[in-house]
Amino acid sequence: MLFLFLQYVEMVFRHKPHKEAPPKMSKKYLIVGLGNSGPDYVNTRHNIGFKVVNHFAKTHCIRFETLKLGALASYVFKGRNFLILKPNTFMNLSGKAVKYWLEKEKIPMDNLLVITDDLNLPFGTLRLKTKGSDGGHNGLKDIQNKLNTNKYNRLRFGISDAFSKGRQVDYVLGQWSDQEFSQLEERLEKTTKIIDSFVMDGIKNTMNDYNGI
Repeated sequence: MLFLFLQYVEMVFRHKPHKEAPPKMSKKYLIVGLGNSGPDYVNTRHNIGFKVVNHFAKTHCIRFETLKLGALASYVFKGRNFLILKPNTFMNLSGKAVKYWLEKEKIPMDNLLVITDDLNLPFGTLRLKTKGSDGGHNGLKDIQNKLNTNKYNRLRFGISDAFSKGRQVDYVLGQWSDQEFSQLEERLEKTTKIIDSFVMDGIKNTMNDYNGI
């Protein structure tokens, strides 16, 4: 009898369906640095978005790969997938690349962070916003038009407005001053922390911790 009982128990456990562990959901975030491609633009003020994401990639030891409409790098940490994008469409057509990668990777708008220069902030000031106008910035204007909304997260890097009347284009496409360049590394380190915080802690907590620093 004991032998038959043990056989029965073995049969029950052998055929009992095992519950599968729920699939791990990888949350994706699109981090976009705005800029213009090409060696002539590398160290210009207008390209601070590229410089920020390049620093992030260097810090986390990841590399960019040239793909459709831009260069893309990927970094995964604690189930969160950071997709880092440098559009190669030139600044005025940035929205095309942003829209393409949002849709391709099925990334919600709340998980988008656009990094851009801002003339209205003193040099090195970092400010996060969840919405707003394009402020005359052609890259933001195109993103707003392509996404049909101004409600998306952006990190604004102040480049100041230290230019004379009629010299705005020369200023934003100009090189950093020696004094500005000497302070860039510290500012870039701060932006990497902001990007990490945006993904891991959320936009509101990141705004509370870092805005205006």
